[in-house]
Amino acid sequence: MNPSFRLSFQGRETGTVYIKPFGDITERSQFYSSLQLYSEHSWWTFNQGGLIVNSRMSGDLSLDINIKEPRWDQSTFMGRAQHFFFVTDPRNILKSSKTLEDARVTVENYRLGVVRPGLTEDELWRAKYIYDSAFHPDTGEKMVVVGRMSAQVPMNMTITGCMLTFYRTTPAVVFWQWVNQSFNAVVNYTNRSGDAALTTNQLTVAYVSATTGAVVTALGLKSLAKRLPAVMSRFVPFFAVAAANCINIPFMRQRELKYGIPVTDENGNRLGESVTAAKSGIIQVVVSRIGMAVPAMAIPPVIMNALEKKAFMKRFPVLNAPVQVGLVGLCLVFATPLCCALFPQKSSMTVSSLEPDLQERIRQNSPHTTTVFFNKGL
Repeated sequence: MNPSFRLSFQGRETGTVYIKPFGDITERSQFYSSLQLYSEHSWWTFNQGGLIVNSRMSGDLSLDINIKEPRWDQSTFMGRAQHFFFVTDPRNILKSSKTLEDARVTVENYRLGVVRPGLTEDELWRAKYIYDSAFHPDTGEKMVVVGRMSAQVPMNMTITGCMLTFYRTTPAVVFWQWVNQSFNAVVNYTNRSGDAALTTNQLTVAYVSATTGAVVTALGLKSLAKRLPAVMSRFVPFFAVAAANCINIPFMRQRELKYGIPVTDENGNRLGESVTAAKSGIIQVVVSRIGMAVPAMAIPPVIMNALEKKAFMKRFPVLNAPVQVGLVGLCLVFATPLCCALFPQKSSMTVSSLEPDLQERIRQNSPHTTTVFFNKGL
């Protein structure tokens, strides 16, 4: 059995390392001068004195690929859309824990300058997008499954489809709005900006405030629906969702509005926290979320209103819900990534737009910085 020990590289423990000779070993001295250590996906070559000779297995993959940024140009809508089609791909939620962990190790090792043998550029980017779909960009923590953007299509198509189907009675409206806003609360908190978490009490207050405000808004709009034509009443769930997003997102991200979110220079150096940046990011997210709801909640009602007059739908009313859910899902497959792409996730603003005290601090510590960057959240 090969001897093993724990190895720490640049302060980060990489796992169990197995000592293994390589090449044709004919003398004891050759063995000690030719050791390879295999740590998860990384090979390490040591000399007799125990010093690292080469922390990267010889290969053709360049270490100059910038995986801190998406693969496509984020200054254009099409580049952002391509990026989010991968991040929001519903198939990502089916990835096993091992696949996610392998992707994390591949990405984090590459950032340290360590490349596993045989890794190609396409495989690196594939690992990067699997990593981005499951791990928070600021904290690096694995996100809960239902809170990931890749869960948006299957979760929202089910919830939205039911909201559009069961909208005629008050109990149904209350229940599905509560389900929807509970789901939104999880998504909004999971995809928040920054690395500071809410306490349990803060999270509870935020959740109760967000869901209660959204449900009350939905009920108020439902009362108006009684005076509207049948086809118009079908749009009440959309207006309720739009109004609820304006309530839910700020409540679930209230800590950002109070303390600000991290802002950095173009090299990623942290310059401070800004409430102004937080407000800008939250407004962009609200607009994106409402945009996502437009196709899913505006197109299916029109189609369903026409279909319900058909003989086969009258004969098989049980088809109403699954057809509605399917139509919503079809809309969301495209609406989710396209609306996420409305604004860059890594947003920017000029230093002169920030709070006066933060402006002064930046001018003192980083006088050449004119633009700051921040993660707006999703």
